[in-house]
Amino acid sequence: MTKDYVVEHMEDGFFEWVILEYNAIAKDVGLDHFHLTSVRPELLNAMPKQLKDILATSEEVINLPGVVMSTPARVCLLDPSAKDDLVPEDAEKFDWFVFGGILGDDPPRDRTGELRKYGFQGRRLGAKQMTTDTAIRVTKIVVEDQVPLDKIPYIDTPELRWNKHESTEMPFRYVKDVKTNEPIMPEGMRDLIRKDSERGFDDFL
Repeated sequence: MTKDYVVEHMEDGFFEWVILEYNAIAKDVGLDHFHLTSVRPELLNAMPKQLKDILATSEEVINLPGVVMSTPARVCLLDPSAKDDLVPEDAEKFDWFVFGGILGDDPPRDRTGELRKYGFQGRRLGAKQMTTDTAIRVTKIVVEDQVPLDKIPYIDTPELRWNKHESTEMPFRYVKDVKTNEPIMPEGMRDLIRKDSERGFDDFL
């Protein structure tokens, strides 16, 4: 059964890496099933052209019509502090899965606290930090493809090598492309990382 995925936009703008991640999410789950909420009005009125087809609103997730109709009990908050990991059986319990751009910080910050106020049930994706697009990819694999978390192929902290002497280590967990044995990243992300590699992650994230 197809699910809906919500990202509460917690960034101050639409940075290059955010645009790449959001486009990857839309491609993975479908434009009709990807929702951006809590986008500040001034940002909503200046959406980058690359994101013009994405369903975006300044409303909070709790006010999305589909969430209102489903009731909060059918909404799952992906929460690194939750006591229970996401399992395939959760597909029967939840229709909506909420993320907050909260799984891609290094070091991790507990920005999920801003979303716990809604009272949604929480689920964890294991102990490793993931980028937001990876977190949604993993959630979709678990609840739609019915693959348990521990059966998904991962690559942890992959090293992206640019040449014999230069490389960048990414401090996250990614889903592994079993055909190439490479981490699955948004299109254009490697080029962006290479361009920004000398600036450090404090500027990049």
